[in-house]
Amino acid sequence: METWLVAARAAEARCDWDAAISAVSAVAECYSADHNRHNAHLWHMDLLAKARRLDELATRGESDVHARRRLDRFLYEDGRDRDLRQRALHGDKTALYFLVRLLRQRGEQAAAQQVVTEIDGTDEYALDLARQP
Repeated sequence: METWLVAARAAEARCDWDAAISAVSAVAECYSADHNRHNAHLWHMDLLAKARRLDELATRGESDVHARRRLDRFLYEDGRDRDLRQRALHGDKTALYFLVRLLRQRGEQAAAQQVVTEIDGTDEYALDLARQP
C-alpha cells in the first residue's frame, strides 16, 4: 500500500485534518486519467469539508466543480439554508437543488416552491423537486 495512503488514513482516523489533507493533496489531481489520483482529489475535497475549511472550498469551487459540489453538500448537511440561498442566487444550481431539498426535508413545501420561483422559475428540475409530495 502507498505510504501517502497509509499516512492519510491514519491521520483521518485520528481527525488530524491538516496531516490528512497534506498527505492526500500531494497526489490529488482533478480529472486525472489515473483513477487513484482523481479519487484522491475527491477525498481531498471531502477532507476540506470535514476540516471545515469552507473558505478554501469556496475559493477552489470557483474553478473546481468537485469543490463547489462538496461545499454545497456540506451546507445542506449542516442545515445552512441562508448560505445555500446566497450561493444559489449567484448561479450555483447545485446549491439551489440542495436548498429545495433542505426546505422540503423541514416540511417547508411552500417555501421550497417560493425559493425556486424567486431564484430561477425556469429551472424544470428545481420546480419538479419543489413540487414533489
